[in-house]
Amino acid sequence: MGLSRETLERLINRSTDIVVATDRKGNVAYYNDGASRILGYASGEILGAYVERLYPDLAEAKRVMLAMRSEEYGGRGIVETFQTRFLSKRNEAIPVAISGTVLYDDAGEEDGTIGFAKDLREILRKDQLATLGEVAVGLSHEINNPLAVILNQAELLEREIDALAGERDTSVECERVDAIRREVGRITGILERLGQMVETEHYETATYVGPARMIDLRERRDLERDPRLEGLKILVVDDDPGICHTLKEILEASGCCVETAPDGAEGLARVESERFDLVLSDVVMPKMDGYELYTEIRKRRPELPVLMMTAFHYDKDHVIKRSRVEGLDGVIFKKPVDTARLREVIAESVGRGGAASADPSD
Repeated sequence: MGLSRETLERLINRSTDIVVATDRKGNVAYYNDGASRILGYASGEILGAYVERLYPDLAEAKRVMLAMRSEEYGGRGIVETFQTRFLSKRNEAIPVAISGTVLYDDAGEEDGTIGFAKDLREILRKDQLATLGEVAVGLSHEINNPLAVILNQAELLEREIDALAGERDTSVECERVDAIRREVGRITGILERLGQMVETEHYETATYVGPARMIDLRERRDLERDPRLEGLKILVVDDDPGICHTLKEILEASGCCVETAPDGAEGLARVESERFDLVLSDVVMPKMDGYELYTEIRKRRPELPVLMMTAFHYDKDHVIKRSRVEGLDGVIFKKPVDTARLREVIAESVGRGGAASADPSD
């Protein structure tokens, strides 16, 4: 049994693809539910309008019309999967593939057109993910081996530093070696996130410059606001800009307001001119180390909690030991930062964490 015209129209109208027909003047004469869903226009907004309204500009509309009347894309009066773009009501350019035909009246004159357009966004996304997968595999193969060599050489270099230094202070040199390890870890993390994006078939983009966008490879830490830390104003003092930036991100995501200083001298100046709830300071810094900063804060702002952080458990200059004797609240070893413990120690130090732990650095 053949389909009635009414049944056929009902099926076309319910199609998930865009179906648009025009009259001989190029005005929209038919616009289905799929078109309304994808493009955002209601039928009443489009029916009777010139078809150019569905395209980014008149030039693109004419390009499709010319293609439909050429022999190149399926024969005269036909196009098959011709790629173009529609413009949605939200001004989003939507890539589509049109298969359509010119309609003729009984006299053989053009009477309009009808086209079925497939939304290509999901297909193109799959293609992008496939490309991303190839890039991830290639990067992992080409970069991981050199990274392993860098880490091995950093380990050997640290041993040589210790052997040559004897009793001399090598904390600055060791921090530099540790910075190498940290940045290698960041690169490794980026490669892992690329692989995860391919496996989960999900990625996000971020604004780069102007209209340009890039794949967002930033680390997604398990961060959420902590009511104990909400509204705390914290000063982070560290001569490593990377550490300052990382801690600022972590603490702000937890609900804190964070300022940073690149050395102890500037940190002290900030403490004297602004109100803070807590200071988180590095141990080894130029101009004024962590112990000197702590002792000066204790003189001038004895009620202000101070925490120290260091990349090393070995404290050659006894900075941590001397500070603890003076009443230092706690130490957080930062290789890498343990986000959960950082929150706990801060909350305890400002009196929002209940019973304090015996030693937050353990």
